[in-house]
Amino acid sequence: MTDWQPSATIDTLRLRAGILAKIRRFFEQKNVLEVETPALSAASVTDVHLHCFETVFHSPTDPNATQMYLQTSPEYAMKRLLCNGSGAIFQICKAFRNEEAGQFHNPEFTMLEWYQPGYSDVDLMDEIDALISLVLGCERAQRISYQQAFLTYLQIDPLSCTLNDLVLICERLGYAEVAAGEMNPDILLQLLFCQQIEPEIGKQTPCFVYDFPASQAALARISTDDPRVASRFELYFKGVELANGFHELSDPAEQRARFERDNQQRESLGLPTIPIDSRFIAGLENGLPDCSGVALGIDRLVMLAANLNNISDVMAFSVSRA
Repeated sequence: MTDWQPSATIDTLRLRAGILAKIRRFFEQKNVLEVETPALSAASVTDVHLHCFETVFHSPTDPNATQMYLQTSPEYAMKRLLCNGSGAIFQICKAFRNEEAGQFHNPEFTMLEWYQPGYSDVDLMDEIDALISLVLGCERAQRISYQQAFLTYLQIDPLSCTLNDLVLICERLGYAEVAAGEMNPDILLQLLFCQQIEPEIGKQTPCFVYDFPASQAALARISTDDPRVASRFELYFKGVELANGFHELSDPAEQRARFERDNQQRESLGLPTIPIDSRFIAGLENGLPDCSGVALGIDRLVMLAANLNNISDVMAFSVSRA
């Protein structure tokens, strides 16, 4: 029996520790406060593409058990700190997603998340660029809009094409079965982006893709320059999605409406609805400062730094050995 041994070598764990120390020094020099927020919460994300671990809290002072969720990200709690005047903050923490385990995925993983008041999404991309260059010793990232990526690699405009246009291109590229009967254009856009565009970008240097469609805004604000797009970006390098960032939505009514639409979509797909985080909404009502934020996968970053090909190779114990 050898599965008692760590997934990663001790040398890799030393490299990992050095990267974490380097990240903390990076933020310390910028006077960004390190914070800790709960991994357990009474509410969680409503996003239909994210699946939470659920548990039950039995309090000795309350006869009723409380449904709890392991957090997929510390985002809501960190934004509550921002709403209370924390200023710039970062966190390195465990996050949990009840999804696949594979080359780039483990249900328990380490996330770096940070928020910069007064930053636009462009400002934050600059800061991420500096951090990635520091850790990986790579060149500064290229940047391409979501629209231009589709025009370059698929010769189709994702902001103006019809559902039928997407079905036809999916059929031509061998995804006819997936496209058959699909009524949500974003599902087909995501399919084409993941399968046809991601492998073509960020091969030699990191690459930011920015200005995602407004329908894929998540917690990003809609662009004031073009209402068809959201102030959202993702970072890719060597086939790895490293980061997802936003110029953050601060309108509590719009945020609640998005959560409600998510739960309606969950019901239509036969998925359980998730309680809307009322404390997060209350924080937004108090006032979220104009800011941008990003979540970056530490394990994937260490994979790139160590030139390793599987996320388990940079974790002390992956899920198969936990």
